[in-house]
Amino acid sequence: MGVNIYLLIALVIALLIIILLLSKLGHVHGQFSLIKDALEDMKQGNLNRRVLARESDMTKLICYDINQIAISNQARLIGQRQADQAYKRLMTSLSHDVKTPLASLVGYLEAIESGIVSGEEREEYLHVAFDKSQHLKHFVESLFEWVKLDAGEQLFHFEYFDLNELSRNIMADWVAVLENSNFEYEIEIPETEYSIRIDPNAYTRILNNLLQNVIVHSKGNQIILSILENQDYAVITVKDNGIGISSVDLPHIFKRMYQADHSRSVRGNGLGLSIVKELVSAHKGKITVASTPGSGAEFTITLPKAL
Repeated sequence: MGVNIYLLIALVIALLIIILLLSKLGHVHGQFSLIKDALEDMKQGNLNRRVLARESDMTKLICYDINQIAISNQARLIGQRQADQAYKRLMTSLSHDVKTPLASLVGYLEAIESGIVSGEEREEYLHVAFDKSQHLKHFVESLFEWVKLDAGEQLFHFEYFDLNELSRNIMADWVAVLENSNFEYEIEIPETEYSIRIDPNAYTRILNNLLQNVIVHSKGNQIILSILENQDYAVITVKDNGIGISSVDLPHIFKRMYQADHSRSVRGNGLGLSIVKELVSAHKGKITVASTPGSGAEFTITLPKAL
């Protein structure tokens, strides 16, 4: 009699376990059906789809991973769409920036070729045509350089150079340009040697772009270049006394093809400062800008002594 009771209890327990397992299997099957439906939905492009799971579900880790993949892909897709839109705007801007000076250049040359102008006026037209062709050449060169930097195809040759001597040589070439542009200048470069690992061509382009930016856009008449150094890094500052940069434009000043308000956008192509930022980043450095409208702008570059 006692044995039969124990057998009955064991049978009941076994049945309960089987029922529980079947229930669990049924729930897991339902979860897998939901997962399958969700994956099919995501495959069709609906990356907003998520798989819900309770803390006690055996498939919760799978569900969490699927949701994370969907979130990552969604973020990547949004980034790609934004990039596509940015490149469409870039192409539109490039089309305008190339077509406008090109059409003007052709117009001047046609007037010269057809004999509409002669004498001093012809010489003036030639001078204007040459100036516009140089502007177009500079724009195309800047565009190619930016594309190479953006694609990571720019080759750098880092070597140890005396930063102070290199900076003095660069500024020596700018003295005549600054004087012809009616700019007063102060150059504060230490006399001591400061050996730093840089690409000299890239560093030259950094300073050239910053100085050109001041001359073309600042509407000021004074520029100060200074260098401060310690055992870890060098700080190069380019400061002007011009109209400054508005608080609206300041956060975007290093973005590609970005041009500030019309009062500063005289002849710029929106690539110069973007190129500067990329070149500084290639040196593991950083560049910042501070400005108060009406009080000029100050660009500060920090370059590590060793990369």
